[in-house]
Amino acid sequence: MPLPQQFHDIAERVNNWGRWGPEDEIGTLNLITDETVRAAAACVRTGRRFQLALPLCQDGVQTGVVPGRVNPLHTMVALNLEMFGPDTVATSDDVVTMGLQAATHWDGLAHVSHSGRLYNGRPADSVTAHEGARFSGVEKATRVLSRGVLLDTARAAGVERLPGDKAVGPEELSAAEELAGTRVRAGDIVLVRTGQIQVLLAGDKHGYAHPSPGLSVRAPEWFHARDVAAVANDTLTFEIFPPEMDDLWMPVHALHLVEMGMLQGQNWNLEELALACADDGVYEFLLAANPEPFTGGSGSPVAPVAVK
Repeated sequence: MPLPQQFHDIAERVNNWGRWGPEDEIGTLNLITDETVRAAAACVRTGRRFQLALPLCQDGVQTGVVPGRVNPLHTMVALNLEMFGPDTVATSDDVVTMGLQAATHWDGLAHVSHSGRLYNGRPADSVTAHEGARFSGVEKATRVLSRGVLLDTARAAGVERLPGDKAVGPEELSAAEELAGTRVRAGDIVLVRTGQIQVLLAGDKHGYAHPSPGLSVRAPEWFHARDVAAVANDTLTFEIFPPEMDDLWMPVHALHLVEMGMLQGQNWNLEELALACADDGVYEFLLAANPEPFTGGSGSPVAPVAVK
């Protein structure tokens, strides 16, 4: 089914193709400048650090709905192996098989295409079985470190967790921005808390997946207006699921990744950070969130750390 006109209208308004030149492969990460990072470093007041990643384990968040996106399978390949003879130094070694977007991760710009195109007008068939992403592979997304801003849409709504049918649009983002007491600015990495990950942490990964609150198709224009560098949240699907409209599946993915060239992250555990932000009233922090540089990858696991 063709994408509806509403999608194309929004796409035209948020499109960044050519903004940083025809050869650009990193999109809105260009907005993280040296000056942006220096300002972000000034956010560190106490040195408290918050780990935002889920554990990488075989009983992870994936339910099998997405073909091939397997939870991490960890295998030991050496156990106290004395490689250089008896009574010498021994080593243990291991390998892992997993979907790169299985747990806490970034979606790279080559993760989604629409109408035969990737970000900056690259052809979708430039993603191949042997090479992966020839353009905008996740290894190009380096030095992802900036000011992070938590937009706690659940707390701003007066609830611990948004209901499963709640679409987070400009109104909810603005309310959370007001709660945060700081305006989102160019080069920021925005973390949107819905509280949905509480369902997963309580042991119900199927309930975590569906139904799920998430970003509305109207949200990308809010991020575009503020020149946000990247966005992550605490849900499996990132955008509301099931979708707002029956004929418009995964539109936020397409608008962010293809039209804007903006990384988006899923399955980020924002609970401890949110409590700390609510306690001290400070919703900005230094955020280090570099993806693992898998050459040609369409996404990557990440272990983000927020420093307040």
